[in-house]
Formats: sequence, structure tokens, C-alpha cells
Amino acid sequence: MTKSTQPALQTGAAAETALRSFIAKFSPKDQARIRAARRLLRQRLPGAYELVYDNYNFFVIAYGPTERPSEAVVSLAAQANRLALCFLDGAQLSDPKGILRGGGRRVRNVPLASAADLRRPDIRALLHQAFARAAAPLAVGRGQLIVRSVSKKQRPRRKPAKRTA
Repeated sequence: MTKSTQPALQTGAAAETALRSFIAKFSPKDQARIRAARRLLRQRLPGAYELVYDNYNFFVIAYGPTERPSEAVVSLAAQANRLALCFLDGAQLSDPKGILRGGGRRVRNVPLASAADLRRPDIRALLHQAFARAAAPLAVGRGQLIVRSVSKKQRPRRKPAKRTA
């Protein structure tokens, strides 16, 4: 743990309260998009653990079959005016439509203009494929929300207003 990160392991009602406060840092439009994307992923992945990180560069909600960060499969990553669905082993996925972005060894992402993008057949197929490759199957029932870390210092979550001359 670095000096810039607070210990944050929270679960239950405290985690939900913290999650709401993290999302509230974004513009109203981004807040709505993040909440809607989370809602759709919760419906699609009801047994997944949600691991929350409010880091310096990104606000992240990772989804996986266990509480172990190393077993997370996908994540929502948000910055001011940007939201992406990240596939944490995306380089290994078959992507016949060519929608995955990134050139690293592991992670690929798909920008989400709106939460409705999560209903696209190509994205649903990638989600299915990613979770089929997961270290463990998703549990039956409701997963758990866990706030894993919060950075004291963060980039702004809202774009500054444009100045007029």
C-alpha cells in the first residue's frame, strides 16, 4: 500500500455508500451511464463479485467469479467523459468483428457510448467467451460488492467547463 492509497476494504452497506460517493464525482451524464452499465452487468452476471477501485487515473468496477483481483474477468473503467468495458484477458479472445481496442499483452477494451452497448450481440458474445475462460464459474445468486482501494489523489472526474473568450 502506498501513501496515496487509503485502506478501503469495505463490504455490504458501507461499500454501496462508498460506491455512490465515487460515482457522484462524475458529471450527471457520466453518472447515469456508469449506473446503467453497472445495472446491466449485474443483470448479466448476478453471481459475480464486484471489486471497486477509485484510483488516480480511473474509477473501476471489476467483475469476477471470486473476491480475488487476479481472477477478475472484465471491468468497467471510467474517466471524465469516458467509459470502457475492459476484458482483462482480452488478447486471448476471438474478436471476429474487430471491436476490441488495445495492443498490450493481456487487456483489451471496448468504449461504451452508452450502457445499451452492453446489449450488442458482439459485446455479449465477448462477455460469454471471457467468462467461459474464467478461473472459476460464477456463483449462483447475488455476488458481493467489495471496495478494494481508494486513492487520496485523483484526476478530476469531470471535464472542466470550456472557457469563452
